[in-house]
Amino acid sequence: MPFVQNMQRRKSKMDNNGSMMKVLVWEAPRVMALREQTQPTPNANEVVIKVAYAGICGSELGGYLGHNSLRVPPLVMGHELAGEVIETGTSVDAALKGQQVTVNPLISCGECRYCKQGQNHLCIKRKLIGAHLPGAYAEYLVVPAVNVFPLPAGLSMRIGALAEPTACGVRIAEVAGNVKDEVALIVGAGPIGLLALQMLLLRGAREIYISDLGPERLEMAQALGGIPLNPKDVDVVQKLRDVTDGYGAAVTVDAVGSAMTRKQCVQAARNAGTLVLTGLHEETSAMPAAEITRREIVVHGCFAYSPANFAEAVDLLAQDKIRLDPWIVEAPLAEGGPWFDRLIDAPGNVAKVLLVPAL
Repeated sequence: MPFVQNMQRRKSKMDNNGSMMKVLVWEAPRVMALREQTQPTPNANEVVIKVAYAGICGSELGGYLGHNSLRVPPLVMGHELAGEVIETGTSVDAALKGQQVTVNPLISCGECRYCKQGQNHLCIKRKLIGAHLPGAYAEYLVVPAVNVFPLPAGLSMRIGALAEPTACGVRIAEVAGNVKDEVALIVGAGPIGLLALQMLLLRGAREIYISDLGPERLEMAQALGGIPLNPKDVDVVQKLRDVTDGYGAAVTVDAVGSAMTRKQCVQAARNAGTLVLTGLHEETSAMPAAEITRREIVVHGCFAYSPANFAEAVDLLAQDKIRLDPWIVEAPLAEGGPWFDRLIDAPGNVAKVLLVPAL
């Protein structure tokens, strides 16, 4: 690296020392506060991102309530994001500076057997931005450069911030296996449920039923190609039996994570069918293990995504094949706490809230 360029980077790092930034801190169950912290500076292999958009994830709602073991207050949450690289570490290509990017928030060691197989999301030393490390509910965020994905031309940062949850949908479809011409059930029409719905349709599923207690969310699901079911009005398990000549769904996806929804997905699955568990509402719950055993149902946990899944998510968004519009809301970082409360208590017709530090 040229000496002058190196000195400029060091000067930039020194100039940032002591500079303050706004952060949204989760301090206790249902307590969020806007605070000030020192603006971060990058190590050699890191970059600093000026956060443009940071999404609220369902797992963070559980954390906000104190139900998620990954998150311990005080914490700056936020792992769905897009922004602009404003500073690069000394070992990072300076050409990355000024680029609009999104970030894979799962930091892996790159050396264990899982990382070497491209399964970085299963790394035995993995850490999650916004859980183990400071997150994106802040004006600035420092991340490893290897986790940065430049946004393709034409893909806005607003939509690029959806890359992380979209990657979850890509991974769900991957573990679901061959769904071509099959019937599937998704329980939960939140963001992950809606994204999984679109991915299974892209993979050729014939019919996808999606259940939720919220009428507005069922309307979103129907607009995206799903067949809505409200458990208040219909027996979801019996409905899946009826439309499959008694067999049940080839694939069921629990995008909620409660004892009731997990049991429902088991009961709605056909013999030797696949159940994908992705919801994390409850850390532990009873499961009908005897039924799973007797009917040889394949149960597959699905926490996150590989780097390849993440790259596919960015491409799908760039091709406009996946969407959550027109149900995206932008809100100032300072209003994060009230939006967490609303998404828990009465989400209505909102599929995704993007917190915007600049507002």
